[in-house]
Amino acid sequence: MARGISIFQCLCILWFTLLFASNHAVATNLSIGEDSATPVNLTPWLFATHPAQNHQFKDIQQLSPQQWHSFTNKDTRHLNAHNFWIRFTVTSSDSDGSLARILAIDNPLLDKITLYHVMEQQLVNTVYMGDSLAFSKRPFLNNIFLYPFKINAQEQHTFYLHIETEGSATFALNLWSANDLVQITDSNAVVSGFQLGVLAAIGLVSLFIAGASGSFSYRYYSGYVISITLLVATLNGYAFRYIWPNWPILQQIMVPILLPIVMVFALMFSEKILQLKHYSRPILLLCRYGAVYILVIGLLTPFVRYSTVLYIEIISVVILSVILMVLAMIQAIKGHRLARLYSLGWGTMLLGACTSSLLYLNIIELTIKPQTPIMLGLTFEIILMSLVLAIRYNDERKTKLRIQQETLAQAQKIQSAREETLRLEAQANEKLERMVQERTLELEITLRELNEVNQKLTEQSTIDSLTGVKNRSAFDKRLLAESRISRRQETPLALLMLDIDRFKSINDQFGHLAGDQALIKIAHTLQQHLKRPTDLVSRFGGEEFAIILPNTSAEGALQVAQSIRNAVLANGLEWEGKPIPLTVSIGVSAAIVNNEQHSSELLEQADKALYQAKNNGRNQVKLYAL
Repeated sequence: MARGISIFQCLCILWFTLLFASNHAVATNLSIGEDSATPVNLTPWLFATHPAQNHQFKDIQQLSPQQWHSFTNKDTRHLNAHNFWIRFTVTSSDSDGSLARILAIDNPLLDKITLYHVMEQQLVNTVYMGDSLAFSKRPFLNNIFLYPFKINAQEQHTFYLHIETEGSATFALNLWSANDLVQITDSNAVVSGFQLGVLAAIGLVSLFIAGASGSFSYRYYSGYVISITLLVATLNGYAFRYIWPNWPILQQIMVPILLPIVMVFALMFSEKILQLKHYSRPILLLCRYGAVYILVIGLLTPFVRYSTVLYIEIISVVILSVILMVLAMIQAIKGHRLARLYSLGWGTMLLGACTSSLLYLNIIELTIKPQTPIMLGLTFEIILMSLVLAIRYNDERKTKLRIQQETLAQAQKIQSAREETLRLEAQANEKLERMVQERTLELEITLRELNEVNQKLTEQSTIDSLTGVKNRSAFDKRLLAESRISRRQETPLALLMLDIDRFKSINDQFGHLAGDQALIKIAHTLQQHLKRPTDLVSRFGGEEFAIILPNTSAEGALQVAQSIRNAVLANGLEWEGKPIPLTVSIGVSAAIVNNEQHSSELLEQADKALYQAKNNGRNQVKLYAL
């Protein structure tokens, strides 16, 4: 029983000890005076609580001391949705006068901060801050969140901060005097401005060089530097302050959008610098697939929870950075000169990125801002990459110059060979022209002889060999042509059919030679009595002759026929001292040809008129009539 009382007494003593220690911790306040140095890191005096459900400020005030605990990094660990309260109390140790202080919350990316200022258990002010609000709504226009206040002698001020944010909730809470804050703000602004200015200048110069030279390496590098510059400006709050102050929704998504863009340009730039296309196609595809993957992750930003996509992107950036580092080291081992410098620069940036990622994820704890390591590594990496790119560009320029010189020498050889070829070709052409001229002259002579032979053959084919006048074939062709002219021009066409009277008796009495001579005599007479070039005399067959008289009426044709008959009658033929009387019978037809068959009808009519003349006693002219 005594042992039981002893145990009970020990437990009571332990419980009262813990309760006293807890109350003592909660009651610990920050005391400041005129001589207190700033900044004062408020972390040791911070108490935090994570209510299971949303509470109003009055509910938070009524929480028991046991529901608060000392603030540690565990309260902001991990990239997720944070909703917690911070409380601290400040008292003035001065006996008189007042102090002006500024509360600084150093994390420009906190979404929503609600500050409740309580003095002597009375709420004196409520302030809303965070990058979910327009920049102009901040109580103090600065990249970080500032709240100025005054504390009089022996006063006690309690501050409650309700923090709601996605992603990293890591922040530094400091108490500043106005002078010290202005000095440190100016100093930080100079350093950050210089750093951003250097990055922006490098990016713009690279962009101009890319535009002038058309180099893809400079294009990717300028995109990488410019996107890095914008990302740094976003992380430091400068982008929200100067670029999109009235677009808080843009501020909410810029970090997860810019991270993939930076990585895409880094991968494409690395592909060009390491010349992966010439060394390894699988590694080249790995880089390109990695760029597509991280870009797709960035496009999912508006549709996926902010903390989730940011967590995936940070892990992906670390993995891809390690992959690039390994690739660069492999290329450096293979003897790639630029890969060594690339490995050094990328390794520095990778070390900074890993350190910052671990700080953002609260895996490690350092007394520096999470973005400081990556900013240092990034600055060194970009400067070193500029050197790598300059060396690469110089090597390309030398290579192009060497190729141009080789090309020029090759072009000169080609020009010399072309000139020699042209000289030989000119000689060959000259020789060929002489040969062609000789062959052409021979051909012209041959063609001329052939033409003469053709003319003779043509004449032989159209001229009757005995009488020397046109033959039946020439007559038929000429009749067809003159008929078409008569039809087209509506002029009369006359035909004369002529037959030697009693020609058979001449052959029988005097012989065929005498008959042939009679044919020649009459043909000669007919040619003498036709004056126009268009008139045609032809031997129609045997002792018959046919005459075509274009543009001649029936009366004109009769006159020509009568003159021919009289001339034949007057010019007899003498054969072997014996006179041979010659007479002819002539049939005449004339008309304007009006169709294709009319010419044949005219010929038939002239033939009928000829038979009328022979039947009527011969040695006469008859005009065809119905």
